Amino acid sequence: MSSFAGQIKAQFNALLNSSADEAAQLNNALRLLSKWRSVLIQNTIIKHQGTVVMQGPLSESAEGCHIAKLLGCYEQPLQPFIEQAIASDYPTILNIGCAEGYYAVGMARRMPATHVLAHDLNPKAQQVCTELAGINQVSARVSVGGLFTPENFAAYATTPTLVMCDIEGAERELLNPLEAPALKGMDIIVESHECLISGVTQLLIDRFKETHHITLVQDDGQRRLDCPPQWFMSLAHLDQLLATWEWRSGPTPWLVMKAKHPVA
Repeated sequence: MSSFAGQIKAQFNALLNSSADEAAQLNNALRLLSKWRSVLIQNTIIKHQGTVVMQGPLSESAEGCHIAKLLGCYEQPLQPFIEQAIASDYPTILNIGCAEGYYAVGMARRMPATHVLAHDLNPKAQQVCTELAGINQVSARVSVGGLFTPENFAAYATTPTLVMCDIEGAERELLNPLEAPALKGMDIIVESHECLISGVTQLLIDRFKETHHITLVQDDGQRRLDCPPQWFMSLAHLDQLLATWEWRSGPTPWLVMKAKHPVA
């Protein structure tokens, strides 16, 4: 049994012995089984195309909700804004909560004049991001680090900078222009973890509405492949849905915030 399958089995057994009501147990059980099935589908995808991403900013994927990244439909509603950011050719990108480096490495590949600073608290994520940068031949322009605090933004106050933030609710503490005035002149793309902290989206809007033009990007959960390969179309419909599922537990809208007075 794989380590992941073992983890799912242990979580499933714990769920059956929990005191949660039947509706909650059923919902959590379906979620666990869906994760397990999606990992099996992942093996089929890797068999056909390896770890090369079909479309999107990155050439290879390493971890996380692996299948959606390989298919190139990961965070699909955000992709037009990512393309706009790439076209803006920022000298510096701060990718806070970089995970395995899907955006940090991918955007470094697409932006040859850009230095990406990738930060994550997880040492394993730091290691994998470093390895992925090497695989994609952008190690010289991707610097990987750990904790990033509000005080750290000041070091980039005089350089056109894009902040990309996905930190599981800690955006409430990190993205505060009162504590980090440099944010007022930076463009920001942040995943707002409304499912973890109710009201955090409006809180961020209120903080930045005077200094930024703000676009709220919602996610309907639907993913569409432009030219799906034949092997994908031969999967059962439920497997096709699970292949594009990103394992989210609830709403995680994005805020795309363009500084009204950016650093020149």
